[in-house]
Amino acid sequence: MSSVLFDVPGPRAIARNRLIGVATVVVVLAVLGWVVWRLFATGQFTAEKWNIFTFSAVWVRFGEGLLATLAAFGAAGVGSIILGFVLGIGRLSEHAWVREPVRWIIEVLRAVPVLVLMMLLYYGLPVLGVKMPPYWAVVIALIVYNGSVLAEVLRAGIESLPRGQQEAGYAIGLRKTGVMYFILIPQAVRAMMPVIIAQLVVALKDTALGFIITYQELLYVINQIGNQAPYGSPLIPAAIIGGSMYVAVCLLLSYVAYRLQRRAKRSPKAGPAVPDPRQHGGETNTSLIVLQGDGAEPTR
Repeated sequence: MSSVLFDVPGPRAIARNRLIGVATVVVVLAVLGWVVWRLFATGQFTAEKWNIFTFSAVWVRFGEGLLATLAAFGAAGVGSIILGFVLGIGRLSEHAWVREPVRWIIEVLRAVPVLVLMMLLYYGLPVLGVKMPPYWAVVIALIVYNGSVLAEVLRAGIESLPRGQQEAGYAIGLRKTGVMYFILIPQAVRAMMPVIIAQLVVALKDTALGFIITYQELLYVINQIGNQAPYGSPLIPAAIIGGSMYVAVCLLLSYVAYRLQRRAKRSPKAGPAVPDPRQHGGETNTSLIVLQGDGAEPTR
């Protein structure tokens, strides 16, 4: 097996890669061991620190924080995808009076940090006489930022497709809207699905910024429970539990994306699998070049 860029690594390269891999694993395990040791040394696993988690009200509070996080993420995720499609299609418009303003809108929205957007909506609008709840400040800020990023993702996915796809659509009588809707967008979404899901995961984690503007999501609950002085201020245990919830939700989202990709590949609309033209059976690119120069047929 070979690639256009490199051949299969030899014995020395394989041994070197294995050595680097083993050294990396050892370093990671050493860092993890040091962290666990420091947690034990500072008493983070004592009964006093974890006693507060024996109360059902604490877990109810965690559940409320998780639901608030998911509520903001759900609305922001749907809104980001819709805004991303609208801006992405506008970015690909053939009319300069549409394309150029949309391009500047995307660039400006991508340049503003999410936290700044949240603070402008929550603290800035009341100066103008408009009071916005923290939930909507979080959701709108996430939609604006992630939607602009997804617009560029969609544009890159469409422009990466072979030009023949678009020309074939015009050849069978489709208009530009039909070519975009039936041919280009489905393939672009399928190709860019990992990037789209990664950006949605970013949106999920960015909901924690709502803590700054008093939105009672999961991080707000972690800080609230972790600062209970009568129970030893269990900030680290609360962070471990809350962080595990974040990880579980992110893994669930990644699994859903994996299932969607598998289903899209099995769909008849995806077409038959095309073999990788870079693969030549057991031959390397170098050996193929030599054989072609000698006029011999490569083995299959």
